[in-house]
Amino acid sequence: MGRKWFIIAIVLLVPFLSGGLVGYNVGRSSGTQKEVQVASTYPGAPFEEALPVKYEPGDRDSINESIYSSRRNAITRTVGLASPAVVGINVIEVRQYRQWSPWGDDPFFRQFFGDRTYTQQVQGLGSGFLISPDGYILTNDHVAGNAKEVTITLTNGEKYKAMIVGTDAVSDVCLLKIEGKSLPYIKLGNSDEVITGEWVIALGNPFGLFDISDKPTVTVGVVSATGMNLRSQEGRVYRGMIQTDAAINAGNSGGPLVNTLGEVIGVNSVIYTPNQGNIGLGFAIPINRVKGVVAELKRKGKIEREFWTGLEVQDVDARVARYFGLDRAEGVIVSDVRRGSPAERSGFKNGDIILEVNGEKVADQASLVSIIEDAKVGDVLRLKVFRDRGTTDLKLKLDKRQE
Repeated sequence: MGRKWFIIAIVLLVPFLSGGLVGYNVGRSSGTQKEVQVASTYPGAPFEEALPVKYEPGDRDSINESIYSSRRNAITRTVGLASPAVVGINVIEVRQYRQWSPWGDDPFFRQFFGDRTYTQQVQGLGSGFLISPDGYILTNDHVAGNAKEVTITLTNGEKYKAMIVGTDAVSDVCLLKIEGKSLPYIKLGNSDEVITGEWVIALGNPFGLFDISDKPTVTVGVVSATGMNLRSQEGRVYRGMIQTDAAINAGNSGGPLVNTLGEVIGVNSVIYTPNQGNIGLGFAIPINRVKGVVAELKRKGKIEREFWTGLEVQDVDARVARYFGLDRAEGVIVSDVRRGSPAERSGFKNGDIILEVNGEKVADQASLVSIIEDAKVGDVLRLKVFRDRGTTDLKLKLDKRQE
């Protein structure tokens, strides 16, 4: 009886167990296939098994080289070319000071109390750059023009005593010379080809940082504008200036403004800084203007600006404009022509109204003075003159002032 029930149990359990095993295997196989499908459809899924990445030594070197190369661009290459030619300039000037007096500078009281002035040595610093392998250096007149002693520091740490070849306060250009051979120098570019918006690099010695590392500080920006005419400052005439937002701070004066070809397009000179810090308004003297000054300084050591015109002028107001038939009040009117003067030889007459000089419009006396002050002895100015309700062109040669 017991054997009979054992056989019946076996017969019933075997099909049941077989079916369960088949169903389990089928379900497991389907789930695995689905997981693989999902993993392939959604890479990076949390249940995807991470595969180890293997690099060969050559592959690793190639990746490092690719990353390093991507860091180098036109700006870094230009900095590498220009930096060795940038120098730090330290100067010692002798300045004269006048002691305060309750009577001011009245000469009557000076005869009783003497000339209450004293001199004092003052240290200053600035930037410059080599423009030839034999040691010619460009900087600003306001950096080194009045220096008693000038020390130049190169990027290799070497120091030189510099000689002032010549300086010009009007253009704010000073030419220095150190004794050396095969020195690094920067190529001078063409500032007439400067494009507004192009990248530029300002290099120099702001706040004396060059003295710490023997390397110039680099700032990058764009050309914001060209042909900017600024107000004269202490007899210096800043015309046709290049404006940039590359940060220029105290000590950058005299340093180069370089384009991405590694060429100097300007000499950093002026910053507009109402808060004593950089606000993105820096100005550089166009290098084409500097080239002519440098050539003259090499020949003569100075720029001959002691010329005269023999003209006396006044601003044109609305009343004068109506009287002479001008559409609007502009230009300056000639009120007197000195006898025997360059102006008389050029054919000027009283009542002539000067509208343009060398193609540049004359708004008032200040603009005319600014244009003429930038000239030198021997220059010939082309002037457009309004006369007898029409315009005529005159040429004015600037002769040396007669004593």
